[in-house]
Amino acid sequence: MAEEVWVGSWRPHRPRGPIMALYSSPGPKYLIPPTTGFVKHTPTKLRAPAYSFRGAPMLLAESCSPGPRYSVNPKILRTGKDLGPAYSILGRYHTKTTLTPGPGDYFPEKSTKHVFDSAPSHSISARTKTFRVDSTPGPAAYMLPMVMGPHTVGKVSQPSFSIKGRSKLGSFSDDLHKTPGPAAYHQTDVQVTKFKAPQYTMAARVEPPGDKTLKPGPGAHSPEKVTMTRPCAPVVSFGIKHSDYMTPLVVDVD
Repeated sequence: MAEEVWVGSWRPHRPRGPIMALYSSPGPKYLIPPTTGFVKHTPTKLRAPAYSFRGAPMLLAESCSPGPRYSVNPKILRTGKDLGPAYSILGRYHTKTTLTPGPGDYFPEKSTKHVFDSAPSHSISARTKTFRVDSTPGPAAYMLPMVMGPHTVGKVSQPSFSIKGRSKLGSFSDDLHKTPGPAAYHQTDVQVTKFKAPQYTMAARVEPPGDKTLKPGPGAHSPEKVTMTRPCAPVVSFGIKHSDYMTPLVVDVD
């Protein structure tokens, strides 16, 4: 028997079960989901809460917030109001008191038929007013329609004639003196049924609108004095020797 070699405090021996290092394939590690970690954890085992480490948040830009221009109440946090108990002085609340039934208003002994099984019970009472015998109409309350004459219903009736007295209108018993004479009627205008003749009215003279100012007549014009359209002899006029706008000649006399 060969001498057994010790490796430190461990002595090599035959393995009791299969070891993954003895096989070139990954073995049964893909057959069963892992029971450790968070990703692909087996659903048949209880998974403990897992926490992750996250890096530091990114630095925000300087212009990402409007600054301290908002007046935010310092007692309001992101989780709500951070306030202590506050009390106020108010009056006593007025509650409405209603009359409630007392113990003597209840009959617990009558509730046995509602709680326990009981035999059917019947009561004798008077007849109700809604089911009276004489509330329905009798045979004499109905009237059948007529089957003779012009007023039949649902049947065809033959032409019927009635005998009536003589009318006094136009008979010998009519008094003709009460009728209107020819003077009671107005003569109809002929122009209603025939062509209407032209009609004239006498009215004042109509003056056309215009300028009513006085205009010069033919005698107010002198056409012989017009020299703009024909030649004329030279005309000489007498005027002053010097112009009024010229400076007079001043002679110094010593």
